[in-house]
Amino acid sequence: MSKTEEFQELRPLLFSIAYRILGSVSEAEDAVQETWLRFEASATQPRSTKAFLSAAVTRVSIDVLRSARVRREEYVGPWFPEPLLADPYEDPARSAELADSVSMAALLLLERLSPLERAVFVLREVFDFGFPEVASAVGRSEAACRQLAVRARRHMADGRPRFDADRKEREELASRFFDALREGDVVGLQDLLAADVSMVGDGGGKAPQLARAVSGAENVARLLASVFPLLARIDVTFEPHEVNGQPGAIFRDRDGKVLHTLVLDVLDGQIQAIRAVINPDKLGHVGPVADAWAVHRDVQQARRPTE
Repeated sequence: MSKTEEFQELRPLLFSIAYRILGSVSEAEDAVQETWLRFEASATQPRSTKAFLSAAVTRVSIDVLRSARVRREEYVGPWFPEPLLADPYEDPARSAELADSVSMAALLLLERLSPLERAVFVLREVFDFGFPEVASAVGRSEAACRQLAVRARRHMADGRPRFDADRKEREELASRFFDALREGDVVGLQDLLAADVSMVGDGGGKAPQLARAVSGAENVARLLASVFPLLARIDVTFEPHEVNGQPGAIFRDRDGKVLHTLVLDVLDGQIQAIRAVINPDKLGHVGPVADAWAVHRDVQQARRPTE
């Protein structure tokens, strides 16, 4: 097998590692590309290509995360990970860990960890790498990695997101939610929302905040029921789509361009949180991006006749 073939076979794993460390599709893709360049330039054949490439993409991702953290501290408004529509890596033996670790809630929790803690947690807890491999990847002793893993597990357990395991039940609830959204049904929406539900949008200062930190079932239901009919009036549509392993949707303008993504956190048969990624810089990998400000102006125009 050639170097290129070996790399392509492992690319899904490398991307999945990088995305969980970085929370960014574009940065994860860049990290994978940098890993390829290092692998291609290596004069020696590693004993384990998987171990070599996993270590390389982890080191690159740690470096990128350290510089990204500064930018995230200066970010305008709430920061969310870039939406992931499909995880390219599959491992039936670890499907639960993979699904749980890619959710928006879990990725936001991972933001609390230091870059080293995050890398150790991802390699050990999500992908089940042995401590010798983890130590080699992050450049620390096995003892140090065990301590990092303990601290990371403790931080994650303190705020561990839990989701309904029944995928079919989640999808049915999401279907009812989107039906109620289409109909502008306040009562129907409110029935599906937890009493303390929150709805938040990540616009990064580059798009209108259509859902700025609204909380409470009645408030969220009324906002959704009032906004979507206006969006529909200007031919904004949405397609239900899994986002970060959870029920969600992609909203598009009248030209089919991506306006934003929406993801639902479901627990105990109710929607606990609704998160929208509106920042155009985070949507390019989903498809051609809409002009959110133009859509916002159209919404204001559509609102006037009814006022």
